[in-house]
Amino acid sequence: MPDRAAALRYDGNGAPRVVAAGSGEVARRIVDTARQAGVAVREDAALADALARLRLEAEVPEELWQAVAEVLVWAQRLDAGAATG
Repeated sequence: MPDRAAALRYDGNGAPRVVAAGSGEVARRIVDTARQAGVAVREDAALADALARLRLEAEVPEELWQAVAEVLVWAQRLDAGAATG
């Protein structure tokens, strides 16, 4: 289980926002909740650490856009594969 976790919401406007973040038991609950809801979980300790330091509802800062974009593309590919599989 991760030491830190963060959950993002992206509605297509602006940058994604941090909707949950934490460490220890909170991180485990974030990951468990995501998995129970069928949300793909990607392990990236450095990105999770950076996102978990942001305040809730904060937009992802520009310096993290590339890393977050890669995660969004990864998640979209998983969704597309599940829809066709």
